[in-house]
Amino acid sequence: MIPQMEPWFGDEEADAVAAYMRSGGWITEFQQTRAFEQAIAAYTGAKHCIVTNNGTISLTLAALALDIGAGDEVITPNYTMIATPNSVHMIGAKPVFVDVEAETLCMSLDAARAAITPRTKALMLVAANGRYPKAGIEAFEALCTERGIALIEDSAQALGSYYPDGRHVGRAGRIGSFSFSMPKVISTGQGGALITDDDALAARLRKLKDFGRTGGGNDIHDSIGWNFKFTDLQAVVGLEQMKKLAWRVERKKAIWRGYSEGLKGVSGIRLFEHDLERTSPWFIDALCAQREELAAHLKASGVGSRVMYPPINRQEAYNLPGDYPVSERVGREGLWLPSASQLRDEQIAAICARIRAFYG
Repeated sequence: MIPQMEPWFGDEEADAVAAYMRSGGWITEFQQTRAFEQAIAAYTGAKHCIVTNNGTISLTLAALALDIGAGDEVITPNYTMIATPNSVHMIGAKPVFVDVEAETLCMSLDAARAAITPRTKALMLVAANGRYPKAGIEAFEALCTERGIALIEDSAQALGSYYPDGRHVGRAGRIGSFSFSMPKVISTGQGGALITDDDALAARLRKLKDFGRTGGGNDIHDSIGWNFKFTDLQAVVGLEQMKKLAWRVERKKAIWRGYSEGLKGVSGIRLFEHDLERTSPWFIDALCAQREELAAHLKASGVGSRVMYPPINRQEAYNLPGDYPVSERVGREGLWLPSASQLRDEQIAAICARIRAFYG
């Protein structure tokens, strides 16, 4: 079986965890976590990095740090993992859904502009599969500045991707958020990270995730906070994963090229494009005719796939009216093909051959 996705941990992670456990470490967040944060900050070019227990809570913390609360509106794309809107719904804010660009699946600038109201406090821009919006990140920055709202970047799928101006994705917003859940390019099982260049925001984020106190080991609190901390055990794994990140970023690009070449001329399937000079695909995403039949055909021959996110407004959890043609088309036709970093070239060729056979 070739799975659609699987994590990749090796002897390096196992040896590092064993060495840490023998060292007398307390497992809870401490020096290894600080080292992991510094590694992410250095990689992205951010001044501050704050890691937390998962990538959903990281977005919630970003909203809280920016004084978003009950009754406030946050504009989110209708095509995204449901964690994006759920992160603000959790604190009583209202996610306002807008459609996405057909080419990138990133938020539509025009749709975002039209959705802003006096209650809008932030725009949560998702780097869909590591891509940046065709409209340009500068246009989103200008819109948020013009309307006096915060730009939060949900960059969960974008570690290793950059904007044309050289900034790492996640650096344009007041706060950028990453995820280290199982399918991501590097993983700590669960985990999230926030980056910012704002000293005050960084200090507030650290307090919010640690009971509202200024440091561990004391019980003096001058503000409300929660327990959303990381662990050194995860950080030990994360530090080993970071050593492999540069290779994996390039391998993901090579995997996309392999699919692109192998599926050239097949009329039933269309890969979403990537700026491979600057961005690295997380999953290999495509629009497919007869999607369910194709998925069944692949499964029968030992190849996994996964249906892409359906439009959130139509999910029972939200069940809201609205017309979102791009999100709806992805919900009908979108499919993720096998995308793990360890996928071999001959496996990609075999998958493409099975797809070509399906479409005749």
